[in-house]
Amino acid sequence: MILARYRSILVAVGVGLMYAVHAGALPAATTDPTKIVVKDFMFTPMSLTVKAGSTVTWANMDEEPHTVVSNTGLFHSGALDTNESFSFKFDKPGTYQFSCSIHPRMVGTIIVQ
Repeated sequence: MILARYRSILVAVGVGLMYAVHAGALPAATTDPTKIVVKDFMFTPMSLTVKAGSTVTWANMDEEPHTVVSNTGLFHSGALDTNESFSFKFDKPGTYQFSCSIHPRMVGTIIVQ
């Protein structure tokens, strides 16, 4: 009897959750196609393709400071502490390599179309 009651509750909760997801009541898992997360001593994604005129934002979600530095000197963020971000607008098509000047093994690429 008790097991049947819990089963009914679980089914009701499951149906309610499915309805909420279908109705859009719960936030969808989306990613910003112009955002790079700095976490665990990595840029994620390591390579990003955007259209000319796009602004890319790097967000430091790590416990350590990091920088975002273009290999050609086009942009340089300075030290970003936890939860700080840096943005740069890419106007011209091309391939742009960047790294963290504090941790040079951290590298990434922006491809602008």
